[in-house]
Amino acid sequence: RTIPRGMTLAVPAIKLDWYVVNEETQLAAVFVAFCVACYTQGGDALYNTLNERAETLLKEHNEAEDKVIAALEQKLDFLKANQNMVNDFEAINALREESYVCLNAAGAIKPQHDFKAQVERMLNMIAQEEANVTEKTKIAIMQEAPAAVTEKFTTSKELKKAALDAAIAQIKGSAKEGTVDPVRAEFSNFLKAKAEAASKISGDEEMLAQRAAMVAKMNAVAKSEGFFFELGADGKPTMKA
Repeated sequence: RTIPRGMTLAVPAIKLDWYVVNEETQLAAVFVAFCVACYTQGGDALYNTLNERAETLLKEHNEAEDKVIAALEQKLDFLKANQNMVNDFEAINALREESYVCLNAAGAIKPQHDFKAQVERMLNMIAQEEANVTEKTKIAIMQEAPAAVTEKFTTSKELKKAALDAAIAQIKGSAKEGTVDPVRAEFSNFLKAKAEAASKISGDEEMLAQRAAMVAKMNAVAKSEGFFFELGADGKPTMKA
């Protein structure tokens, strides 16, 4: 409406020379005509282009805001989760102190327990060594007895005759009740002689040698396993410094 009114008023103004048309007026008229043509012919296209760009910018802006909001919400959740952090650390410190108390108590008892186990180990070694010595002695006597009895029967005609008579009587069934078997009697005599010979020997040197060997063996074990004590030459334990 404004443009037609302007043109209507411009006709008498130009006719009466109120307004002189020059180059600037012509340039302004051309520019106005261009604007009118753009508005009437391509207004919708320009609007759609600018509107699409605006919507794109608005969408990108909203997405950026959504990301910022999500990050702030995540941070808020983290802060809420860590509200009790002080209480958690206090509980952890209390648990640590209680654990230290228990460890100190166990540390005070453990050396006693280790010492008891070490003493038991030594006693078991002594018992095992004594059992080994007894077994070796028994095996030695069992090996010596048959040889000694056999040698006696080989060299003594009387023993040969007595053994033959006893065997014949046993086969015939004419052996008298209470009759002693010569072979068994010789084994018994051998063992009695061994016992008497052992009672006459002091055995101090042999006992000292066995004790020295046992002490050396036990001290080697004590050293390798880190015992709290070791044995002296007399067999008495001494605590390590």
